[in-house]
Amino acid sequence: MKNNRWALVTGADRGLGLALAKGLLARGYDVWAGQYAEECQALQELEAAYGKRLRPIRLDISDATRVAEALRIVVAETERLDLLINNGAILGDTTSNIQDELDFEDIEQAFRVNTLGALRMTNGLINPILKSTDKIIMNISSEAGSIGACKRTAWYAYCMSKSALNMQSQLVHNQISPQGGKVMVVHPGHVQSYMKGELDATAKLTPEQSAQHILSLLEQRLGPDWPDQALALTDYQGGQWPW
Repeated sequence: MKNNRWALVTGADRGLGLALAKGLLARGYDVWAGQYAEECQALQELEAAYGKRLRPIRLDISDATRVAEALRIVVAETERLDLLINNGAILGDTTSNIQDELDFEDIEQAFRVNTLGALRMTNGLINPILKSTDKIIMNISSEAGSIGACKRTAWYAYCMSKSALNMQSQLVHNQISPQGGKVMVVHPGHVQSYMKGELDATAKLTPEQSAQHILSLLEQRLGPDWPDQALALTDYQGGQWPW
């Protein structure tokens, strides 16, 4: 087997996930790109440029059956996975407060994607991850998941599901760090995305800008000078947020 590095990125159809996949390919990784949409021209173009180093794979992280199908394909191709980036997420309703009629199906769907989707991926790939040299899981979280910094009165679906993702990350860290495993929890900044149904052009960062910062953090985490410290919610520039 070639001594290449394997990565899997969920939500790689567009936005930050696509930019992360591009950045990893440029850094020499072979990349599994989780593709939610039936067709994705951007991934087709990347595949044409990088050949078999990019492997789009249909993936709906909210669906346990679809996740299992995708993971069977991955583990049949490689015994190890150096990097898992749990990026796929949805926003949900951002306007309703506790005095409104809340849409609980909307909130539950955010948990199925943002929290349980990441957990399904990590659980299904933990053995290949721990067989690799790097052994790293990166969960793309948000400042919205920070309880200590919370000022909002709405965003129930997104904030609560990202807070739960943060706790999930700590639990995984507690289990795998004695085995050399690494977990990163990253707030990517205010990124131009389609999470609201259309491109949010008012956001500060392009997906490419955020991805470059995040991959620089990844390189630091894998380097020899990374301090031995507790897990932290880190933003794309390396600053820490309260849990």
